[in-house]
Formats: sequence, structure tokens, C-alpha cells
Amino acid sequence: MRIYAVIAALLAASSASLAQLSQSPGAVLYEGARLITGDDGPALERAAFLVENGRFTRVGRQGEVAAPDGAARVDLTGKTVIPALIDAHSHIGYMKDLTSGPQNYTRENVLDHMRRFAYFGVAASQAMGSDFGELPFVLRDELAAGVHADAARFLTAGRGLAPLEEISPANMRHAAYVVTTVEGARANVRELARMKVSIVKTWVDDRGGTIKPLAPELSRAIIDEAHANGLRVAVHATGLADAKALMRAGIDIFGHMIEDVDDELVALFKARPNTAILLALNAPRRVVARPWLNPPHPLILETVSPQQIARLQERLASQSPEAAAEARRAWDRLARGIRILAAAGVKIGVGTDGGGQTGDQFVGWTIHTEMENMVVAGMTPAQVLVAATRTSAEILGLADLGTVIAGKSADFVVLDANPLDDITNTRRISRVFLRGQEVNRARLRAEWATSR
Repeated sequence: MRIYAVIAALLAASSASLAQLSQSPGAVLYEGARLITGDDGPALERAAFLVENGRFTRVGRQGEVAAPDGAARVDLTGKTVIPALIDAHSHIGYMKDLTSGPQNYTRENVLDHMRRFAYFGVAASQAMGSDFGELPFVLRDELAAGVHADAARFLTAGRGLAPLEEISPANMRHAAYVVTTVEGARANVRELARMKVSIVKTWVDDRGGTIKPLAPELSRAIIDEAHANGLRVAVHATGLADAKALMRAGIDIFGHMIEDVDDELVALFKARPNTAILLALNAPRRVVARPWLNPPHPLILETVSPQQIARLQERLASQSPEAAAEARRAWDRLARGIRILAAAGVKIGVGTDGGGQTGDQFVGWTIHTEMENMVVAGMTPAQVLVAATRTSAEILGLADLGTVIAGKSADFVVLDANPLDDITNTRRISRVFLRGQEVNRARLRAEWATSR
């Protein structure tokens, strides 16, 4: 307990000094693009927006946005601009080449993952309960302050809270708090609060009947203590009965789509409009369809080793007809539920579960397939773009991200085509800007190419 108090004090001191670092100076007026601001309104054709000191300061139509003397001008005619994306559920630092596990959780690998997120137009990602030690909190504060060039912000829930049956030395829950008593659960949450997390992660899942899930009184204690400390709780729970019980207990975020949806669940969501769900559809959908893999999308070829691509291709191709049929039935059930929740106005964000140990979930890339999956499930491209920007930022409490409006951090992506026409156009990335500075994607590509 004492070592965590020392770490917290050091982090507070370092955060104060890091926050004093200046962002990109000067003023730049970007003109001519179609602008999708991240709200529910229509795209703004031939838009203009001014960026000063890393922030949007004026947004409007071309010819109507004044720029200060000496401002640089950038012509984006023919392009589409969207807010930088937010991945609200990932597991950062575990995947490396053909291996996955705690042995890869190093400063260098976490930073590499955050640069991969930036390369794909992601401004921030939330690691959900798989972090451990001092490192995640130090990197969280460094990345929040913009210390590392070309890297997205790293948010951490620290160590998750799980029953003993969920934990093994090699999995992402290896360092989770083992929850066995109400008071122990409450103490774990208080320790996380001292580390200044904003989200606590827990698991309530029987893993297909193979383990005993976290007892209801323990999950209720986690939720109650988190709320008492101003924190929210995200849960891995996919069963319908578990989801209903957690809704009644006051859960804040579901990290995965719930396996089935009925009228009672919808009513519970409507009664708790701030409860959000992150769908995490990559694993269930790619066993059904993966048009981006055969052949591999150019962005995958730029960022993933040929060996890792081949391994995923071979693994998915070896699926039996019976397994494929069951996967299709499971996907159809999930898609039906998504359509119901979206029609009911449930708060849906984007979380990919990327980097997890289900294998070969390519870091950064998965947000683009996740958005495609959401559209295939029945959401519109406009709904998905709001989910991946404004809503995901709201879920994570990132007040300065998610929309292109005056006062927000200038985190945006320039695309060569309109994602409202086809959501896969989010992959047609021309340029990425974080805090008003362009990500050097060419340099990142060269580094990854030489490291293979």
C-alpha cells in the first residue's frame, strides 16, 4: 500500500511538470474539406477550421473563418476530415510479433502500440484491466502531456478485479486483484482510486460454463465502492441474465456486446441512459467474414509482419463447417441485438478488444474493422462515426477529444474519401494530426519495415 502511495505522489509531481510543455505554436487555417464534426449534424461542405497552439479555435465555412496575420493555409479541397478516433477498449503492450503475454509488457512495446494507434488515426485508447506495475501510470501521464511524438494517448484502468478462476500466469488477467470478499473488493477499488484511474475493470463471465463467475455481492461491492470514489466500472459480461443483474447494480460500461437482447434489457438501458456498451465485434465477426484479410488490406501490409498475417489466415481458414455455421448463428444474434439497442437510443461506443490474447488482433487496425462490423450489423455510417468519436470520448471522460469544435484539442484525420458513403473509407487515410501536429506516418512505416 505504501509503495502505491509513493508512486501516486511521484506521478502527481511529474504530471504538473509535463503539463507545462508547450504544444505546436503558430496558427494554421485548413480550408476546403468536407468536415464531419463528430456531432449528429450533417457534414459541413467546403469547411474551414483554424488550429492555434494545438487546439481548434474557429470552425465554419470556407471564406467565413478569419485567420490571424501570418497564419499558414492548407488546402484540403476534395478531402474529408473527421475527428480522430477513440478506441475505448483495448489491451495494450501484450502483442509483439508472433508472441503474446506479460513478457512483452515493456515501455518500448507500449509506446510502439500507441504509435500504431496514431498511425491509424486513433487519438486515445483505454486499456481495460490488463496493466500492472508503475509503468502504465507513468506512460499515461507522459502521453497525456504529449511528451512522445506520433503517439496516441494511453488510458489505463490499472489492474482489473477478477475471481481466481479467471487468472493464470500467462493471460492478461495474470496481475488482476483476486476478489474473494466484499471488503477486499472495496479495498482494491480504493487503491485504484489513489492511482487516479477513472474506470475500474471487472469480469463477470462463466466462460461458457467452465468457471464460476464473480458472485453478485462482490460485483455490487465493486460498483458501489467505485461510485463512492467518483469512478465508473466497466465489465466483461456477455450473458443476458448477468447483464440485467449488473444493470440493476448500477454498472456503467459493458466492454462487449451482450449475447442476446430482450425487452427487459432494453427497458433497463432506457432507465439508465448513461450506461454505455462497447461492442467489441472483431472476434465474433472475423470468423464469419474478413474481406480485409484475403487479400490483406494495404494498411495491414504496412504495419503487420507477413508471418503474423499468414498465421491469422491459416487459423481462420482451418475452421470446420460446423464451427462456421455456429459462428454465423452467433453473429446474426449479436447483429439483431445491436439493431435493437441502436434503435432504442442506447449509448454505443467503439471498443475493439484489440491487442488481446484471442490472437492477431492487429493493434490500431482493429478500430477500422470494428466500424465496418457495426455497419454490417445494421448501424448507419453516421451513427458509427459518432460512436467512434464523440460518444467514445464521452465514455472515457475525454472532454477535449471526439469533435471538431472550437476549444477542443486539434486531433483529426484527413481522408481521401467520404466515410458517410462507405464506412471503409476511414481506411483511406491521407494525414493524421494529434494536438495540431501531423503524425509522421512515413517515418513510422519505415521503422516497422526495418524491424521485421
